[in-house]
Amino acid sequence: MAVWDDVLPEHDKQVFDAAGYGKRQGYGSRPAVLVVDVSYNFVGDTPEPILDSIKRFRNSCGDQGWESVQHIKKLLESSRAKNLPIIYTTAPPRRKSVIAGRWAGKNYRASEIFAEATHEANAIVEEIAPQEQDILIFKDKPSAFFGTPLISYLTELQVDSLIVAGTVTSGCVLATVLDGFSHNFKVSVVEECVFDRGEMSHKISLFNMHAWAADVVTLEDVEDYLAELPENLF
Repeated sequence: MAVWDDVLPEHDKQVFDAAGYGKRQGYGSRPAVLVVDVSYNFVGDTPEPILDSIKRFRNSCGDQGWESVQHIKKLLESSRAKNLPIIYTTAPPRRKSVIAGRWAGKNYRASEIFAEATHEANAIVEEIAPQEQDILIFKDKPSAFFGTPLISYLTELQVDSLIVAGTVTSGCVLATVLDGFSHNFKVSVVEECVFDRGEMSHKISLFNMHAWAADVVTLEDVEDYLAELPENLF
């Protein structure tokens, strides 16, 4: 049973199936792992229910985010065992209004500053923090590709596919996946490793991505794939 089956009307399932969408394209041969925006800003500084967490971190996804962090940790362990490129994204440490652009236009709390005593809000959470060999990209907009050097790094590494984790499913993950698709990468989204502040938006976004832009895969499936990769691929 797909994660979206309980929210998607049966008629819609029939339409997409009849139109041929949702075909599994499979993994590539030279993958990179892309971890989108898993910062304290999006999980808070401690696991707690989302309505408590967003009192201080308005973008937080609360407990759901911290649950996904543990799955992302497993994904990264398997990826590092194969020396795969791992690329993280987050927002710049400080944003000026001109950089923020339209972010403030749709959120009345956008002017709030989140800086805890022990953490900068845009820092990647410690449990999955980048290691020395990893790449960290600062981005201003939803997609990891927009206005960043990401595509040049992937070209240099001769990457042909992306394994995507991070947040939020309906926002920065979706934008990144669509741009990855547009650049002709095979994209796989690891279901347990992405999260959102809304259940409905999470599930429908996964459905839409799986329909035509990416494969939505389980962590178990991707770990089986990683185990079969050569040790000296990169």
